[in-house]
Amino acid sequence: MKTVIVGCGRVGSVLADSFDRAGHDVIIIDTSTSAFDRLPGSFGGAAVRGDGTDEDTLRRAGAENADLFIAITEGDNRNVMATQLASEALGAKQVIAKINDPLRAAAYADLGLATLCRTNLMAAAVSDFLGLGLTFGPGLSAPTGQHPGGEHHGPDDEPVATATGPAPAGSPAPAQPTTSTTPFGSDPAPVASASAREG
Repeated sequence: MKTVIVGCGRVGSVLADSFDRAGHDVIIIDTSTSAFDRLPGSFGGAAVRGDGTDEDTLRRAGAENADLFIAITEGDNRNVMATQLASEALGAKQVIAKINDPLRAAAYADLGLATLCRTNLMAAAVSDFLGLGLTFGPGLSAPTGQHPGGEHHGPDDEPVATATGPAPAGSPAPAQPTTSTTPFGSDPAPVASASAREG
């Protein structure tokens, strides 16, 4: 199985080593060369220094058509960007994005990304250890939806114009922004000086 991992931190390096020892074709990517020091000397996969959110870097690393693509950096946004790129542009069959924020993890799962939420995993582990029986969101969420493909909806679920084109025929026109102007030649309202405002 061709596995691509973005982020060679503690978890990423353990995953890369484990997949490698299990006989998988592993590519691990990180922006820091020193991050690869976490990999054992026996690691037989490819370690590539580069930005996992850059399509050219991913292509040069051989990430196209990966069976599994995991983005597990410390940045939720980087992980989302990398997995979306892998899924939409590089043909990855399965993607997982580590997202620390439980609300965002659930939202991205609804948009079609499998998410790994360390916050929920750790909170559940503490609760289980203490026998508290508390309930948290899932630690790993399978994708439950699909990205809507660019059609955006307003508050009444009516399609609205997007940056790529107008709203569908028959839908109401989007509200126009209002601006306030001062007529030419009139004095604008006075603004207090910085020293007066700071008091």
